[in-house]
This record gives sequence, structure tokens and C-alpha cells, in this order.
Amino acid sequence: MIYQFIAKTDPGRTRENNEDSVAFDDTTSLVVLADGMGGYNAGEIASGMATAFIKSELSRWLSEAGATVPLRDVRRAMEICVDNANMAIFNSANSNTQYAGMGTTLVVGVFRNDKLLLGHIGDSRCYRYRGGVLEQITKDHSLLQEQIDAGLITPEQAATSSIRNLVTRALGVEEVVMLEINEHSVEAGDVYMLCSDGLSDMVDDVTIAKIIGVKSELGVWADRLIAMANENGGRDNISVILAEVG
Repeated sequence: MIYQFIAKTDPGRTRENNEDSVAFDDTTSLVVLADGMGGYNAGEIASGMATAFIKSELSRWLSEAGATVPLRDVRRAMEICVDNANMAIFNSANSNTQYAGMGTTLVVGVFRNDKLLLGHIGDSRCYRYRGGVLEQITKDHSLLQEQIDAGLITPEQAATSSIRNLVTRALGVEEVVMLEINEHSVEAGDVYMLCSDGLSDMVDDVTIAKIIGVKSELGVWADRLIAMANENGGRDNISVILAEVG
């Protein structure tokens, strides 16, 4: 499998600063996206620490381990790197009053041959576009998702809910955080999209599928997705990482 990546982020139309952070490593096919939270510019600090730390540590481990290392070892390395990033953010928040309570969502993916090992915390997402169909392959760690799962509200009602941005897990907020990891089979022609809620809240799945469904370059798709989120209000920072499989 041949993988191509692009990452773009935009402050949106209503926020002065950008608390999202994106990173990828071509050599090891690693992608990382984070959406920070906290007062002052603490969210920016948390998301930046998360992407920089995980990209540095995990890409180094992947390079040293080589292409034939079993997926279970990659999973364990991912868990350890995320645990270390969590503790670094948590300690920083507790040693600097300006950063108290800061945290970040996280999506981290490693593509290995025809597999994707995908971890996430919070409500930043990953979608897969395959054969003309867009599917969300992460499940939000949010109060809203819990209400949907419990049958208290419908997905349609959730779209206009006032609690849509309340997450039930975040990196750096507590000493221990649970990273949800799932393994996915990858096929040639797939497109994977990691995004912050600044995109998924502003652009519906049908529109995302239409944009990716028009044959183009990754950079054009990313620009169109961000432009559409801004056209629809741009109420939050907007970040996207696209991975195309050849």
C-alpha cells in the first residue's frame, strides 16, 4: 500500500487563536490530530504538546522497530506514548496555574501495510470514504453520544443540542486516561479523514462525501472542507488530516 497525507488547520471565523494541532510522519505513516481546551491559550499548549510528543516518540519507535513488527507491539507502543503525553500535559497543568485544567482530544493512527491501528480520546473523529460511502469509524467520547446510546435523544436532535461539545474523556485532565484503539482493514482507493469538531459540527456527512467524491488532490479536498466549514459559520477551529491509499 502507498499512503499520501496532508494536514491543514484554520482558526475559523469566530476564534482569535487556534487550539487545534495536526501532525503526520510520511516515513512511518503516522497521523495525529488534537483539539485543545482550557482557559487563556492553555488549549493551544495542550494540543501542541500532544501532537509534538506523540509524533516524536511514536515515529521514532516505529522507525526503530521496522515494518515487520507485529501490530500488537504497535498497539502497545501507541498506548505507552499516549500515557506519557497524558502525564506530561497533566504535570504541566498542575505546575502552572495559567494552564490549570487544560486538556485535549486526540486521534492517532498508524497505517501498516493493509491495516490501520486507530486510537482516539474525546470527540475528534476519523471517517473512512470507500466506494462512494462515508463512514465514521470512531465513536465520540461525549455526553451527547452517551445520551444517543441510551436512546434518550435521536442523532437528529443531537445535531442541535446545547451540550454537543461536552467530552467524557480528554488527554491531560487526569493522571490516567483510556485510549480506545481499534484495528481496521485498509483497501486501495480508501480515503481516511481525521478532523476536529470544528469541521464535523459545521459540515454534514453528505457534504463531506460529495467533496471527497469529486476526484482531486488531497490539498484541494482539505481546502474545500475547511472553506465549507467556514461558509457554514466557522464557529470553532477547523482541522483536517487526509490519508489516501494507493
